[in-house]
Amino acid sequence: MIPDFTFERAAHARGYARVAGVDEVGRGPLAGPVTAAAVVLDPSRIPDGLNDSKKLTKRGRERLYQVILSVADASVAHASVEEIEELNILRASHLAMVRALEGLKTPADYALIDGNMIPNGLSIASEAIIKGDARSQSISAASIMAKICRDCVMLSLAQQHPGYGWETNMGYGSKSHIEALGKIGVTPHHRRLFKPVYNILYQDK
Repeated sequence: MIPDFTFERAAHARGYARVAGVDEVGRGPLAGPVTAAAVVLDPSRIPDGLNDSKKLTKRGRERLYQVILSVADASVAHASVEEIEELNILRASHLAMVRALEGLKTPADYALIDGNMIPNGLSIASEAIIKGDARSQSISAASIMAKICRDCVMLSLAQQHPGYGWETNMGYGSKSHIEALGKIGVTPHHRRLFKPVYNILYQDK
């Protein structure tokens, strides 16, 4: 499956002028924020090679990230670890999506949301698209933006908190990350309600 512009064209045909693709990354990790991006592509300047960020190489993502920045209106936003713990990870990811849409230089009037749910608090017309990052070029572009930006956050946090392997596992619960939790302990950037972290915090209580 290769993403195309079908969903965007259909929205344009219904009278919507600025159609944003929206995606998030970072629901599963044990540490770090959840990150979302919104991208409004110019139909006449769609980058070649857009696809679900997970299907691209690191170099491919980085190349497309720069191209998207140069030809599209793109915005990235986060929800913090504290917000994840307060709201739960699903609602926090939706909060990040709403923030990403609000950060566009020119507001979108329609949103294509990756997944099967429309975020609460969304003030524009929208539709949810299951596996949207593999079906819609705008959502694909958003998945690339979100992935690159969250990886940068985790690389920065890895320098501040060495030993957890965040520079390679990006906060996901790899074997080495979980072992480091047991040896080094929990940082302020860990999601304390996620089971492996919770178990370490409260195993002796």
